Amino acid sequence: MTTPSLPALLIEPLVRATLVEDLGRAGDITTDAIVPATAKAETVLVARQPGIVAGLDLAATAFRLVDPAIKIEVERPDGTRLAPGDRIATIAGPARGMLTAERVALNFLGHLSGVASAAATLVEAVRGHKARICCTRKTMPGMRAVQKYAVRVGGGSNHRFGLDDAVLIKDNHVAVAGGIGPAIRAARDGVGHLVKIEVEVDTLAQLDEAMAIGVDAVLLDNMTPEQLTQAVRTIDGRAIAEASGRITPQTAPAIAASGVDLISAGWLTHSVSVLDIGLDWRS
Repeated sequence: MTTPSLPALLIEPLVRATLVEDLGRAGDITTDAIVPATAKAETVLVARQPGIVAGLDLAATAFRLVDPAIKIEVERPDGTRLAPGDRIATIAGPARGMLTAERVALNFLGHLSGVASAAATLVEAVRGHKARICCTRKTMPGMRAVQKYAVRVGGGSNHRFGLDDAVLIKDNHVAVAGGIGPAIRAARDGVGHLVKIEVEVDTLAQLDEAMAIGVDAVLLDNMTPEQLTQAVRTIDGRAIAEASGRITPQTAPAIAASGVDLISAGWLTHSVSVLDIGLDWRS
């Protein structure tokens, strides 16, 4: 399934702000001094390592904002699996604009492709089980929408986007409220009828307490596969079962085998490695 592109209205301010940060007070003084204003060029975006491409719209926006005369022809769109040496897109037009936008374009493209590739790795690790891979709110400041988009490109799913679209009762909320029961009841009294409520539990005893009251989802934090299996039996389809903590491609299969519905991993967005993509000069 193809992931719908993000609206230009959403990504353009982010790309524009990043270009302004890079251009500083005087613009690209290196390129302006060396490259004639009339120079034309053709370059190609090329994968240096295997992975999933994501973020081409942001890269293209960077080039077009610097110089609308730059043309981008995409050969391998977002979601395409890449091998080293694969050509992703051809870029042609004024050389100055191409060089000025290059780093911003590659920063977005490499990072978001890294996010998509990491998500795809976890998705593959749990193949054959019902569990879906999810990201979290542990995103880079200002990058949440595009990072969550990249997770979807890699085959993963999104958790809540912010503090305002779902209730997630965590351990500190429970501590302030005086227990899981009071926290759930206060949340139910304080939000609208369409807002789902999830509670984080660390033990099977806490899970029993939460299920006795009733919630929409339970976040089973840092439980062993054996504990997760018991937790899924206790939940018995009455709520969504989500596992988190110590999620890696190596641990994910056993966690998925417990029968949980979701597996969430914060590192997909807060500490993922970039995918190495280069801009090669052709003329």
